[in-house]
Amino acid sequence: MTRREIDTGIEGFRLWPAALSPDEQAALKDEVLAAVEAAPFYRPTTRGGRPFSVEMSNLGPMGWVSDRAGYRYQPTHPVTGAPWPPMPQRLVELWDELTGWPEPPDACLVNRYRGAARMGLHQDLDEADRAAPVLSVSLGDTAVFRVGAAEGGPTRSVRLASGDVCALTGPARLARHGVDRILAGSSALIPGGGRVNLTLRRAGASRQS
Repeated sequence: MTRREIDTGIEGFRLWPAALSPDEQAALKDEVLAAVEAAPFYRPTTRGGRPFSVEMSNLGPMGWVSDRAGYRYQPTHPVTGAPWPPMPQRLVELWDELTGWPEPPDACLVNRYRGAARMGLHQDLDEADRAAPVLSVSLGDTAVFRVGAAEGGPTRSVRLASGDVCALTGPARLARHGVDRILAGSSALIPGGGRVNLTLRRAGASRQS
């Protein structure tokens, strides 16, 4: 399937609106929610002990976690101690198709946004290979996504609807980005409402490095 990419006006910030059909969204949603039953959503804390407004889980060999010890990737759920469930193969295929990166993702962060949940501006800096792309898949309610250059300066907002896929690559790999808010009720895809965002990364070192 050919997925239409649009020019975002930000070099390296790639966006494929409606990349997933309604049927693809529903199938992926079912697969992800079934997987996270073995790795329940939890609310991590910052280094200072403040709870995130977003609930998180992970899929794949490694998962991103945050607590008073800092930000890091680890192979087990911080609450249950169990390994993260496998990443759906359809996500690996989407990574291959859209990024062209020669190695597969080894981490998929699953964020669930409900109510006033948001994500402040940040950079993805915890990966061993910062050249590898970051691919983001939106399911459910539309998010008001904010992105700006790594070195600072103005930012711009982009609405990411269910089925949209975007990527931080090249000059935008270390872009500051976050979610200002979600537009509650804009989608009926997620049971109980809200937005589920899937962020695929290479946490470990790449052989390409």
